[in-house]
Amino acid sequence: MSYSNPKIPEGINVTDEHPLKDFAAMLLGIGLALAAIIFVLTLLAGYLVRYVPFSFEQQLAERFSEQLPASENSPEHQQRQEYLQKLGDKLARAQQLPEEMTITVHYLEDDTVNAFATLGGHIFIFKGLLDRMPSENALAMVMAHEIAHIKHRDPMVSLGRGLTVSLAALSLLGAGDGSLAQSLVGQISLLTTLSFSRGMEEDADQEALQTLARHYGHTHHADTLFRILQDENQSQDVPAFFSTHPLNEERIKAIQQYQSEQSPKSLETVPLPAWAKPE
Repeated sequence: MSYSNPKIPEGINVTDEHPLKDFAAMLLGIGLALAAIIFVLTLLAGYLVRYVPFSFEQQLAERFSEQLPASENSPEHQQRQEYLQKLGDKLARAQQLPEEMTITVHYLEDDTVNAFATLGGHIFIFKGLLDRMPSENALAMVMAHEIAHIKHRDPMVSLGRGLTVSLAALSLLGAGDGSLAQSLVGQISLLTTLSFSRGMEEDADQEALQTLARHYGHTHHADTLFRILQDENQSQDVPAFFSTHPLNEERIKAIQQYQSEQSPKSLETVPLPAWAKPE
């Protein structure tokens, strides 16, 4: 019996696929794997940051306080500021915030119809929004909603998720500049006012409704701002409030459903101070 080497067919190690197609498939696989890893990390970060002490969040907010809108020091401004702070403190007690959580309300002389909460318990109320309020009850709904974001640690959750994605991007780009990373944290801390999820907004609505029911005995005027802005939303000029508080029919219906389930003894509302009425 004799043995001989078999004849190797030509092109046995040559694929029929174009090399670029293989490369694209490899990149796609790597990209999907990285996306999955980042997704898991953002969920994990969003869960873990809720356990970060609120005192640390306040310290973090102080580091980037210069990036926040500045307040005025006129007597008229201070009058509004004090009123809003006192109302915020009352609502915080009605919402049963943990003792370590403090609320700091800022009044901004700006005609923008908006309000937002950010890191460290800071809440900003714009003149444009205050001018639209028909009663303290309507204003309290907005403020209680923002306080609920702080109670639920939503700004911190948003920051944690944003940092996870951004730091992952920096790692992929090979950016090792510490000043760049610090600047990134500052920018993301401001973006936390713009990135609350639909679920966060709905949870804050429910918490705010419960707060109004405890404080006033009813939730009358709770949906006033939403209805006003929804009417304006039909025009081309979309109110700034929608950019930070995505509005949908489900949110309004949920508020009205909550109201329909209540049986208050009175629907009397509290008027705003005379100075709060637009000239």
